[in-house]
Amino acid sequence: MFEERPQPEIDALMKSNPEFKQLYQRHKDLDKKVMDAELGVLPIDDITLGQMKREKLAAKDRLVQIYDSRPH
Repeated sequence: MFEERPQPEIDALMKSNPEFKQLYQRHKDLDKKVMDAELGVLPIDDITLGQMKREKLAAKDRLVQIYDSRPH
């Protein structure tokens, strides 16, 4: 998700900000579940899949917000 950003910055933010760390892990987990559902590996209904995608997007938006507001 933050591939274009320096990994040391992401690591430092995960260590210093518990909310960022929790959201980062949640986004990663949701990303895997959504991918598995779309591949047919994880049987899931369309409503639940849609909810997971919205939650994943909300987590990403908050992560970017936290990242952008950190001291430079």
